[in-house]
Amino acid sequence: MAGHSKWANIQHRKGRQDAVRSKLFSKLAKEITVAAKMGDPDPEKNPRLRLAVKTAKTQSVPKDVIDRAIKKAMGGDAENYDEIRYEGYGPEGIAFIVETMTDNVNRTASNVRSIFTKAGGNLGTSGSVAFMFDRVGEISYGPEVGDADTVMMAAIEAGAEDVESEEGEEGGHWIYTADTDLAAVSDALEAELGESKESKLIWKPQNRTEVDLETAQKLMRLVEALEDDDDVQSVTANFDVPEDVAAQL
Repeated sequence: MAGHSKWANIQHRKGRQDAVRSKLFSKLAKEITVAAKMGDPDPEKNPRLRLAVKTAKTQSVPKDVIDRAIKKAMGGDAENYDEIRYEGYGPEGIAFIVETMTDNVNRTASNVRSIFTKAGGNLGTSGSVAFMFDRVGEISYGPEVGDADTVMMAAIEAGAEDVESEEGEEGGHWIYTADTDLAAVSDALEAELGESKESKLIWKPQNRTEVDLETAQKLMRLVEALEDDDDVQSVTANFDVPEDVAAQL
């Protein structure tokens, strides 16, 4: 088992969470609007919208922002967004998948390509790295909900496919499901363990490459530059940072 990526923990230690919070709110609101526009505006009848609203709530997005995003879709005045996935390679050949939501495809493609180039990487064609990842649902819980065995049993009962657990204050539990089962498993786990920290669809690397300090610094700069772009919704890559290296970032 490759182990859960340490990105979130590293970014939290660097104080990055505060720096991206305003951008995060707007990205979550955009996902809610698109989900509501594509399906039913009632979260109970729209699994994608239900997950988007749940994620927004766990990130402390105010209720009025969530309601406004849904009403925007219902009012018919919401922008038309295209969901575009970009694939490429960062420093040392690390594979990246970048998911975007944009009202201007040319602008987004140009920006993403420029970010990769400046970081010493290059943008690939569709499918060039996706085969190294699996599309799955990920549900995360903090360590306070129980030990690894407790969460594993609850996950099995809920219909999950895999669980990764890490000890310590920055540890927790990450439960993986088939992409089509995410909403159902998330609901079943919530009944057993309480509300999750996050529930979302991700690209899960089949294998991760551990990197040294210099490479980690280059890769984190690329991740942060991509996440700073307003059109980028998520960034995934198949690298991991050993604990001794993470402590130096």
